[in-house]
Amino acid sequence: MNAIALIGLSGSGKSTVGPLLAERLGLPHLDVDLVLEQREGRTIREIFDTDGEPYFRALEREITIELLAAPGVLSLGGGAPMTRAIADALDGHPVVWLRVEPESSAQRIGRDEGRPLLAGQDAVVRLRKMLSERAPTYARLASLAVDTDHASVDSVVDAVAAHVASFEPGRYIGEVIPVTADKPYEVRVGRGVSFELSQALGPRSRVAIIHTASLTREARRLGSTLDSDVVFIEVPAGREAKRPQTLTMAWRRLSRAGLTRDDAVVGFGEGPTIELAGFVAATWLRGIDFVSVPTTLLAMVDTAIGGKTGIDIGSGGDVAGAFWEPAAALCDMDHLTDLGPESLRGGMAEMAKHGFVADPRTLHLLETRTQRMFDPESQELAEAVARSIRIKTSIVSKDLRESRSEGTRVGRELLNYGHTLGRAVERHSGWGHGEAVSVGIIYAATLSRLLGHSSRAFAERQQTLLERLGLPTRYRGDVWPALRRAMNKDKKTHGTALRFVLLEDVAKPRIEVAPPEDVLRAAYGEVSD
Repeated sequence: MNAIALIGLSGSGKSTVGPLLAERLGLPHLDVDLVLEQREGRTIREIFDTDGEPYFRALEREITIELLAAPGVLSLGGGAPMTRAIADALDGHPVVWLRVEPESSAQRIGRDEGRPLLAGQDAVVRLRKMLSERAPTYARLASLAVDTDHASVDSVVDAVAAHVASFEPGRYIGEVIPVTADKPYEVRVGRGVSFELSQALGPRSRVAIIHTASLTREARRLGSTLDSDVVFIEVPAGREAKRPQTLTMAWRRLSRAGLTRDDAVVGFGEGPTIELAGFVAATWLRGIDFVSVPTTLLAMVDTAIGGKTGIDIGSGGDVAGAFWEPAAALCDMDHLTDLGPESLRGGMAEMAKHGFVADPRTLHLLETRTQRMFDPESQELAEAVARSIRIKTSIVSKDLRESRSEGTRVGRELLNYGHTLGRAVERHSGWGHGEAVSVGIIYAATLSRLLGHSSRAFAERQQTLLERLGLPTRYRGDVWPALRRAMNKDKKTHGTALRFVLLEDVAKPRIEVAPPEDVLRAAYGEVSD
């Protein structure tokens, strides 16, 4: 068995959890700092005072790499993972980040004069700065993160032991996807990447984190990794977040907090929260930086990237909005771990759409690995999410402001496949965006077939996949007049002419303008109950 490494701030519980975990697994426990002190015959404080930090880090590097070569449970020093050679040596090992907020850490360690990096300073202030510097590295290296602030020691040991038992080297770590924009940015996809927020933001005096009530605890934990004054702005869940009164409330909070042009807004949560946060950033002082941290599958593959922001001011959708690209998007797969199948389905609709319009490989994954798509821990879901994000960023990068498409020359408007009817169904039904777009996709596929652009087999392939993913493909037959009126209000409509993105086959789009009314009605007849 490979050595198991425990990492985290001082006071996170490494020295407490380590021996108990080792006993549970029948392995030796070694505290790297204690081994180092025993070999040197002096304390770490004495080493720092006499020979300085560089000498200590060299000793720490040598001993840590040596101990990693044998089975055991290792409690690493808080700064050890910041040494490149140690970080490299941790590859292939179970690495567990014991997360703790600076306030809890300071309370646990008290005034420990043996910790030279904390000596003579306000411990909370120093620990907060350490965490902002170290959290991105901890997150990148960790195969598991466990919060220890309010958890019992036994529950932490249980979680780590279960992880070690199922650990497989070579897991999906993540990737960085560049986006070409007015101000180029990166989308980071992987486990734990939300804790790279301090790195994504850079130095800021003030940061506003916009979140829903259900994410209050997670938002505060995220905020604890920033060496900034953080204001937390709680907003309603769902589309209620995009009401004008919520926008006004957020502006007032920014004003009271004194956010300047050098500060930033973070959108943390589901799609509507991200869209609101982006619009808040776009309109505050004529635009300040914005980072999106989506926590749902739909938000990861759709809302968090592309720069579309806005609020709802009526039944017509986001007619008040702005293009405002984020400074970074952090798509943390760990946020999907506790979501059930129903919470994942909406995102699956967007992923399927991306496959239909641009990527046969995504379709293959969804069609042949369907059950694995609903396992948040699976390699297949991680790959499909990353591919879907790459598809959207590639399309967006070529057409940032959604210029007008014509014929088979289709730009960013390609992402509207299934949206013309889908948006109308969403407003009429109250369904989630993904579920409504699923019906819209089947309507567009049927319309394309009736107009002679595509085959019945292609339409059936789309329906088969969406139904396999558990998504709806039909809607009420008695509401066509209401849906038809709603489509006229769609923000993709030019003048009075409806515009549809249709597909001739996978990745073969075309724009259809003002299809005949009888064909529109006939297509709906085929997809209605």
